[in-house]
Amino acid sequence: MEAAAEGADPGSGCGAGAEEPVVSLAEVLAENEELEKEARAVLGGSDHERCSYSQGAVKRQALYACSTCTPPGGEPAGICLACSYECHGTHRLFELYTKRNFRCDCGNSKFKNLQCKLLPEKCKVNSGNKYNDNFYGLYCTCKRPYPDPEDEIPDEMIQCIVCEDWFHGRHLGAVPPESGDFHEMVCQACMSHCHFLWAYAAQLAVPALTKVNSLEDEGIVLKVEESEDQKKEIKKESGVEHQETKEEKQMEQFNEPSTSSGSACPEVKRTFFSVPYICVLMVVPKSEEPVCKLKELQSKPFLKKDTATFWPSNWRSKLCTCEDCLKMYSELEVQFLTDECDTVLAYENKGTTDQETERRDPLMDTLNSMNRVQQVELICEYNDLKTELTDYLRRFADEGTVVKREDIQHFFEEFQSRKRRRTNRMQYYCS
Repeated sequence: MEAAAEGADPGSGCGAGAEEPVVSLAEVLAENEELEKEARAVLGGSDHERCSYSQGAVKRQALYACSTCTPPGGEPAGICLACSYECHGTHRLFELYTKRNFRCDCGNSKFKNLQCKLLPEKCKVNSGNKYNDNFYGLYCTCKRPYPDPEDEIPDEMIQCIVCEDWFHGRHLGAVPPESGDFHEMVCQACMSHCHFLWAYAAQLAVPALTKVNSLEDEGIVLKVEESEDQKKEIKKESGVEHQETKEEKQMEQFNEPSTSSGSACPEVKRTFFSVPYICVLMVVPKSEEPVCKLKELQSKPFLKKDTATFWPSNWRSKLCTCEDCLKMYSELEVQFLTDECDTVLAYENKGTTDQETERRDPLMDTLNSMNRVQQVELICEYNDLKTELTDYLRRFADEGTVVKREDIQHFFEEFQSRKRRRTNRMQYYCS
């Protein structure tokens, strides 16, 4: 239903400059639905009634830090969604969004004068939890709060998927791509820590919005020594053998999802030659030992820069999962990189899906608690209200006038009055 004001002259009428913006009821409902959807995504299906401590280290959950209980200078601590409501409802909280593998700290030894109301019995500390400056309300390399009252530069914050700190877009060493062009970001420090990612970045990362002048100006070219056979193969410049180079074979294999299986079953691959529209099916027997995709990528030139990197949605599935690489991930404490369910997108989708499934109709809940006679009476009352309110609001839509608060109050006063008159007549006839 549209409720629009027509023929309004900005220069005429008393107090025209102070008129409130006019919105339709449909716009209000659509905006409210969108806000609810965003809230469900941010909370990721976190339980708002029960403390998550009993679940152990939760893979991902909505977390908060309480500056009232753990101010700067004290030990950092994180609390779950339910505890933020029940135990810290009147406190000053920092919203941490989501952290991986975290167990609720509420009421443990880090809280000197507070006991958790939901689960009082907890260990003194959660040794598996990891903390950073976010737990004190500070973010990025600049260690500033967000929002920052002293920062007048409009800038979005982007979370690193390794350290899970939040960074200003201008503090990443490169201009981030448009937000819709990438799904995850790895900050400068974490790219230095996870140096192996540079080999993947050459093939998978979304380019930053920075003009590249040359390899030498922008970073360091890394290349291993080539064997004589490799040099000879690179020098071939004619024939089908040149068109089907070793690099093309490797990229074809690289674009397949990673697997650490060592099965000896033959694999059918499509190999494209230079002749247009010709596709030859070749049976390529798998080697007994899985091929390490990382070593293949590191055998070619790639660029290493002092910047953050930006990645598409499916890049994690392309990481090598051979035994050596899995060991390296463990040593670097980044095993989660191969887990597609670790992504923030998966977390948000879980929240939206779970709560859409669990959302219950209040009317149906009320009906289920009534007997048959009460159910019929309630349904009749509901239908009467719906019909009369629809007819009442339709007049405003047809006239193109604004629905005001007084109009809604007037409708419900009249509706209650008509309901009382009907009830009184029923009592008269029954007596």
